[in-house]
Amino acid sequence: MEYIKAGREQTNRTLESAFEFAKQYGVETVVVASTWGETGVKAARTGRNLGIGVVVVTHNVGFKEPGILELTPENRTAILEAGGTVHTGTMVLRGLGSAMRKKFGVSEEEQTAAVLRLFGQGMKVCVEMAAMVADAGLVGTEDIVCVAGTGRGADTAVLIRPAPSNGFFDIKVRHIISKPQDF
Repeated sequence: MEYIKAGREQTNRTLESAFEFAKQYGVETVVVASTWGETGVKAARTGRNLGIGVVVVTHNVGFKEPGILELTPENRTAILEAGGTVHTGTMVLRGLGSAMRKKFGVSEEEQTAAVLRLFGQGMKVCVEMAAMVADAGLVGTEDIVCVAGTGRGADTAVLIRPAPSNGFFDIKVRHIISKPQDF
């Protein structure tokens, strides 16, 4: 097995593995984390070429600065033109939990996120996105491939059975397609 480092240099390889897996096993939707949109554009174009639906999940507005969305307008347009869907919503394991930590010093959401990070930042984001896109009604209960990473780019791809956030512990991580050993 090849040793995989975390980081954006794994993006092309991770997307290739994710879409190859989806195509081979008949998975209809690939969900991809993308802050500024570069990874989302690559994924949407790949999905269009393979006939696989793509949902790009962004940070919420105000994640870094009040009123600011980090996804660039140009990348949003490119994703939509390639047939992808963009979902901007509250992160299940961050939103209210961050406010509770600031006020009270602890939150269950952040504790859950910390446990998932035992498998890497990308794994935490993949599981979180599965709930987010289920909450938004963008996927049903069929398996999806989720792609995320450590920092920028993508280094983790996972087959997941999604569930909405109020059924978070019904989410099933069914197969790890790729994940860095160094994170």
